[in-house]
Amino acid sequence: MTAIQTRQINVERFSVSSSEPFDTIVARIEREIGHPEMGAFARKMASAVLADLELAVQGAVGPSGLMEFVRFDLGAVLRKEQGFEDRRSLRLVIGNPLIMKEMTKHVPDTGSYAPVTILIDTRADGVHLSYDRMASFLASYGNAEALKVARDLDSKVEALLTIAAR
Repeated sequence: MTAIQTRQINVERFSVSSSEPFDTIVARIEREIGHPEMGAFARKMASAVLADLELAVQGAVGPSGLMEFVRFDLGAVLRKEQGFEDRRSLRLVIGNPLIMKEMTKHVPDTGSYAPVTILIDTRADGVHLSYDRMASFLASYGNAEALKVARDLDSKVEALLTIAAR
């Protein structure tokens, strides 16, 4: 039997803008998040028991408790088009596997939203840092435990973006 379901998700976007240079903001974020070599990290995770996994994650995250999974330089593509030569836009996929685990054990669909994306891009009025709140993704599922973890994650990410923008 096949079951089809549609769920309405209302997303809250947190944004902060800054007059600081793009590269300065990116450098501030990079100082706060971990940058593990993902191939080695994935192998460590695959072979680890939970206690070893926790140690591996703690060694991979930065001061913010978050790590970078992948980045996409959207600006490199935009700059190919005339009129966008100065456009800078970077999408960072960040998170913490232990936080993702805690949310996903309560709401399996969390795997569609975590790790999270932050967008750093230049606009006419400065550099914008944007993040779609995890709690807003999970609100419609009505699970208090997952929402508590999501709100804590939101606080971490929003603090990171606020620090980077100042």
